[in-house]
Amino acid sequence: MDISRPDLRKKKMRRNLALAAAGIAALALAAFLLMRLKPAIPTVDAAVWTDTVKRGSLVRQVRGPGTLVPREDRIRLIPAETEATVVRIRVLPGARVEPDSVVMDLVDPELQQQLLDAKLQLQAAQADYKNTEARLQSDLMTQRAGAATVGADQKQAQLQAQTDKSLYDLGVISGLAYSASKGKADELGQRNELEGQRLDLNRKAIATQLAVQQSKVQQAEAILMLRQKQQDALSVRAGISGVLVDLPHQVGEHVAIGTTLAKVVQPDQLKASLKIAETQARDIQIGQPAEIDTHNGVIDGKVTRIDPAVQNGTVTVDVELTGTLPQGARPDLSVDGTIDLDRLSNVLYVGRPAFGNENSTISLFRVSSDGKTATRVPVKVGRASVNSIQVIEGLNAGDTVILSDMSRWDSTQQVRLQNP
Repeated sequence: MDISRPDLRKKKMRRNLALAAAGIAALALAAFLLMRLKPAIPTVDAAVWTDTVKRGSLVRQVRGPGTLVPREDRIRLIPAETEATVVRIRVLPGARVEPDSVVMDLVDPELQQQLLDAKLQLQAAQADYKNTEARLQSDLMTQRAGAATVGADQKQAQLQAQTDKSLYDLGVISGLAYSASKGKADELGQRNELEGQRLDLNRKAIATQLAVQQSKVQQAEAILMLRQKQQDALSVRAGISGVLVDLPHQVGEHVAIGTTLAKVVQPDQLKASLKIAETQARDIQIGQPAEIDTHNGVIDGKVTRIDPAVQNGTVTVDVELTGTLPQGARPDLSVDGTIDLDRLSNVLYVGRPAFGNENSTISLFRVSSDGKTATRVPVKVGRASVNSIQVIEGLNAGDTVILSDMSRWDSTQQVRLQNP
């Protein structure tokens, strides 16, 4: 028969409780240890772009896209000088032209009538001048004849008065006869003097009247020259050596006065028009050196104009090209321009990171000496250039930092580099 053993049952229960407590304690200890463990360092699974901090001179630059455009003093816009109709086009855009090259022919029947009228008006003015000159010369001759007669009479009367004085002194004639002859001589002397003054006035009047007629002749000549110039302008000429780039009108089209008929530029006289971000344009000054990359060569230049207005977040900067244009340079060619702002001497600098503005504090990963890990450090940066930025605090010369976009690891302070 079975014998009941209560003491064995109690021992078994106490053993089970001890084992359970030990298990719970072990689990708690394991959980505690797991909580104390640091998370594993994440690994950067792609190649990174790094650069080494250097000390030396930093040339600050700004860069922007742009195009080659003709210089304003090397562009000729040919306007219509009269209302006319296009009857013939001789040259198409893209062709080289010389100053006397005829680009197109116009016709204006009204101008032809005005030209004929101007010729007739000039002939009439010239005839009036000759008629007036002949009439005035005839009048002058008549006055000169009258003045000569008075002068002769005055001389005769003066001689008679001298003779009568001698006779009066001898007592041959009376004093009354002498006084009469002397009075006549004095009267004719005054008339002779007046005739001389009148003759001078008439000469001056003749010159004035002829000048009036001459001005009418000159006016008619000017009108004729204007009409002739307008007639010659119906054969539209290039005016300069260059390339015809625009011809906006077609045969049969009527054009008004002042309408642009053609545009001629000199393709070897170009400038670069750059678009610089407004945040980078504040330090640009006229005269600063620049380089223009045409993708077929680099041309030296200097800043000549800064647009005072901002358009679509950019400022237009004109650069005069001082170097030789490479082959293929032409108007509207897309280029990239770099402008040198200034030079910072004896400063720490590093390549410009993917993110980070100048005069701010940014976070960069500094690569360890063995190149296997990188640790995040705060870096205070100063002035920036196109490819470099000044380091003020946080790094030393010789430190290597990651410049690539590391935004995926913003929550970690250290990363492992897969390909050190």
